[in-house]
Amino acid sequence: MAEGLARKLAKESGLQAEFRSAGVFALDGAEISQHSAQILRERGITDEIVSRPLTKERVDWADLILTMTNAHKRVVIQRHPEAVEKTFTLKEYVEDDEQVIAQRAESERLIVELELKKAAGQPISKEEEERLSQLQQLLPAHEISDPFGRDLETYRRCADEIEACLNKLVRKLSG
Repeated sequence: MAEGLARKLAKESGLQAEFRSAGVFALDGAEISQHSAQILRERGITDEIVSRPLTKERVDWADLILTMTNAHKRVVIQRHPEAVEKTFTLKEYVEDDEQVIAQRAESERLIVELELKKAAGQPISKEEEERLSQLQQLLPAHEISDPFGRDLETYRRCADEIEACLNKLVRKLSG
């Protein structure tokens, strides 16, 4: 759904961008779900969209990789560590609350610091663990849940959530 919605919104806004979707567990050429196809048709999107697996070639092609969930983001980065600087969840990338952005940056710095300490065999203090826990509890999830296998109304709510984020994305990329 995100690919079709992104193309439509970019075209409507005059944004010159190419969007391609790929899944971390996708089968090449499989049709999108019936609910996804119905929602796209309801929104005037008739593009043929099929699933494609995420490959090194697709990662190399992309200037920006946006996932729906943190789990998918982790899989992308684990399989393609060279893409770490251009991989985000969609909600994370379009976040515009400065306080949330600052908290996320602090949290990510602390995570990297703690991972390096672990890798070097150094102990992690109770204070460091507590600060990381506090930061993580303050941050929004920045995830869009996969509606797969759910009812049509769940797909509609998911499409609305994706579209709201994609509107922010188009504004961000246009600006």
